[in-house]
Amino acid sequence: MSIQWFPGHMNAARKKAAESMEKTDLVIEVLDARLPLASSNPMIEQLRKQRQRPCLKILNKTDLADPDATRAWLAHFNAQKDVHAVALSCKKPADVAKVPGLALKLAPHRGTALKPLRMMIMGIPNVGKSTLMNALLKKRVAAVGDEPAVTKSQQRLYLGNNMVLIDTPGMLWPKIEHPTDGLMLAASHAVGVNAIIEEEVATFLASMLLARYPKLLTARYGFVTEGRDPVGVIEGVAQRRAYRVKGGELDFEKAAHALLLDYRSGALGRISLETPQSRAELLATYNPPPSLGERPEPDVETDDD
Repeated sequence: MSIQWFPGHMNAARKKAAESMEKTDLVIEVLDARLPLASSNPMIEQLRKQRQRPCLKILNKTDLADPDATRAWLAHFNAQKDVHAVALSCKKPADVAKVPGLALKLAPHRGTALKPLRMMIMGIPNVGKSTLMNALLKKRVAAVGDEPAVTKSQQRLYLGNNMVLIDTPGMLWPKIEHPTDGLMLAASHAVGVNAIIEEEVATFLASMLLARYPKLLTARYGFVTEGRDPVGVIEGVAQRRAYRVKGGELDFEKAAHALLLDYRSGALGRISLETPQSRAELLATYNPPPSLGERPEPDVETDDD
């Protein structure tokens, strides 16, 4: 299954972000620590590099991610030019309190009364941008919800200490190149439910868990993973939870939903769906389908229509 989800408001948000980037000093990109590159919008990277803006990459939900994988990702990002990466939870005030100081280090020429530091917060849907905004400002200024794409318009807010925040709606990109990225995004709830089939996403997640975290499956559901395939994992969840439809057959749909919820909430344990090594392996083996006269994507910086 190839997952694509790019509602109309995201296209408008992309154009508005391109306009605002010119008057921005720093990009704060919020990523999901469980899938940092799969949750990184390539349009954001393109925009900030075109304008030569430094980037503070926040690996949010670090309390849900595998600590070893997170350490590897921090080393990966911190080796890049004009980038500083930090792992934190946007729900923890002590973690969020570090953000302004980290931002000033990336733009030391700003942050005065005459030259306030202008920071644009960007990221994909449901990754924690609004939670970060509210925590930084210590009041509810951005809607927070459990569904992707809650924020649909850009807003400019004053943080104090000569800092300005520009909040942007969560944006995916028109074409997700790697099918596994779409599945990881769907498993982590960054894609609207109308664009996915939960049973297929849960089957993909089960395959990842079998390969990397079989002990967590056993600890959570009490079944032995040896000899099970991904479908067998979901059937095991149904058996463990006594999920059955009328007639006594296992309720595969309900069990798939339960597996996804347990992953998203952290009930399964601390899990990362990708590492720098697995990403390199993906890129080394990926063969994109041949283009059949496909029109090139427009330059994300222009807004001529």
